[in-house]
Amino acid sequence: MERGGCVYILTNYSRTVLYIGVTSDLYFRIKDHKEKLHPDSFTVKYNCNILVYFEQFSTIEEAIGKEKQLKNWKRSWKINLINSENPNWEDLFLTL
Repeated sequence: MERGGCVYILTNYSRTVLYIGVTSDLYFRIKDHKEKLHPDSFTVKYNCNILVYFEQFSTIEEAIGKEKQLKNWKRSWKINLINSENPNWEDLFLTL
């Protein structure tokens, strides 16, 4: 059985930094970010721990493809994507 995947976007408290990631287990991956399990990581350095966007896929390969696409987008396109799904930039971790 193939395992699905998620692409997600995190931001910091002031909403100035965007981090795009991919995972097969969104809840535990975001929990790792919030608990700062990897102290030398980008998300810890820039305090990115607010989940503002995620999209689920039936395979991890699809999620990786979307991650690569998003990483090539302009910042304004990413902001528009977040605004279209989560206009108040609320922490979606609370809904998982």
